[in-house]
Amino acid sequence: MIKHTRGFGRLFISALFAVAVLIMASCSTTKNSYYFKTLQKDTSISGFVNTNMETKIRKGDILNISVSSLSVPEDALFNQPTANAGAGSGFTVGADGTVLLHRLGAVRVEGLTRAELAAKLQKDLLAYMKEPIVNVGYLNHKVTVLGEVLKPQVLNMPEEKLSVIDVLVSSGDLTPDAKRNDVMIIRENGNEKQVKHLNLEDHSIFTSPWYYVQPNDIVYVMPDFEKRTKEEKKAQLQSTIALTTAAASFLIIILDRALR
Repeated sequence: MIKHTRGFGRLFISALFAVAVLIMASCSTTKNSYYFKTLQKDTSISGFVNTNMETKIRKGDILNISVSSLSVPEDALFNQPTANAGAGSGFTVGADGTVLLHRLGAVRVEGLTRAELAAKLQKDLLAYMKEPIVNVGYLNHKVTVLGEVLKPQVLNMPEEKLSVIDVLVSSGDLTPDAKRNDVMIIRENGNEKQVKHLNLEDHSIFTSPWYYVQPNDIVYVMPDFEKRTKEEKKAQLQSTIALTTAAASFLIIILDRALR
């Protein structure tokens, strides 16, 4: 009877060892995915995208125009949007390409950049204010971010310079199931939509004309279905092994006690 017990003990240990080997085999490491994987050492990147991008103001744009000067009462009057604001705050560019401003009346802004409009207003307001400083931003320029990011959102874009990296960081970065080598950008270009797939693991993204997003772009982070499927299969296998181990252990204990 002792021999039987020892035999089952050795069998039990062997079974546990086999299960441990199976579990270790099922826990194979997945391929690492991270930003700029191709940057292996200190280097310099040439051909960087021009950052001096300035969009032209168009009809329908909603502008944030703020003025500060040494004439405080005039500041308060000017910074109050007029009836043509449309959105409740900001100044809407009308169908005639103008915005209606206090003191200045209808000012043509269509076709100007933000910097050009700010310089024009600072000059025009000298007749009413002392040392005016004007800042112009967009209120209706937005980028939509969705897919495998922690915080899908519609991101405001008050200025022109906003990189795809800034967009993703503002959205909480990518989820573990995201494909860093396949981020899709959908862009309006006239009457058509252009689609570009970016590989964030490759540092060549810095020289891509798509590195900086544009107003109304849609940034979609693709899910890594292959990785997700592997993880699901791994979890199922581990669950099956755990149940099998428990059943085998229970059976061995019952047989061991029965044969004593």
